[in-house]
Amino acid sequence: MSLPYSSVTDAPDDLAGPRPLPHLEQDRWVRPYSLGPWRVAAAALSLMLASYLLFAALIMAAAGDTQGGGVCFLVAVLVIVATLRLLRVGVWVSGKGLRQTAFFGTVTLPWRKVGSVRTAQQPVRVLGLPRSVQGQALIITRKSGEPLRAQLTDHSADFLGRVEAFDLAADTIEGWAAEQR
Repeated sequence: MSLPYSSVTDAPDDLAGPRPLPHLEQDRWVRPYSLGPWRVAAAALSLMLASYLLFAALIMAAAGDTQGGGVCFLVAVLVIVATLRLLRVGVWVSGKGLRQTAFFGTVTLPWRKVGSVRTAQQPVRVLGLPRSVQGQALIITRKSGEPLRAQLTDHSADFLGRVEAFDLAADTIEGWAAEQR
């Protein structure tokens, strides 16, 4: 039995073109780049550690050591929360403004308070560790002249070894800033 063949030209007019989304994309906070392999690998290893801790908590609770099981469960929950926060780290944009999320804090600037967004050569940290190398960073400056901490660099967990992806992400964020101002 053969299946019928149809092409796009056979589709009715109401299905031929792209349909608008039910929401405006500019109202949502979006990360204009994908997560890097280093960040994904760190998150996967952390979640694997959390699963081992949860399994250990289950075994301890079944053996009657509820205090040890509770401690293992609490540590597993902390590892899961830290992993979720690690996955949220980065630069986010929307029609409302620019949001820079770090592990321990978040800075949100409305577009009217963003002075400039540019790429610059400067010393950057490798994977957030103390070691610094010469690299590129996306510099976001407030209208008051105060720059934000360089969150987006070509040696961060999202862009280490992916210079083209960094250039594309920086250009996209610069484009958002130019469009919104």
